[in-house]
Amino acid sequence: MLRFIKHNKIKNVVWITADAHYCAAHYYDPARAQFTDFDPFWEFVAGPLNAGVIKLGEMDDTFGPQVKFAGIPKDLKPNRGPKEGFQFFGAIKIDGKTEAMTVGLRDINGKKLFSVDLPPKK
Repeated sequence: MLRFIKHNKIKNVVWITADAHYCAAHYYDPARAQFTDFDPFWEFVAGPLNAGVIKLGEMDDTFGPQVKFAGIPKDLKPNRGPKEGFQFFGAIKIDGKTEAMTVGLRDINGKKLFSVDLPPKK
């Protein structure tokens, strides 16, 4: 699929994942990957809204992932319940004039934990 997206010049692809039981922002870079026939892309993970959270495991290097943000500590014990505060959601805003997309990851209280502005690729 990544090769198809690149070869068909499909721009501004972003992956949004909600049911991964942690919060993170990943950037995938072909310059750091084993498989290289794709354009760089972002993946944003925001979840769960009310379930146990797990810690982020080792990232497979097939697509050259970089963890730009993780909403949970590396030493977190597995399956922490909602009362422990590790609940997250994401917010996306696209500027009508510039077409830039801002992605923010927030905690259960709405505090912004991470944000990135992605200008459109023409």
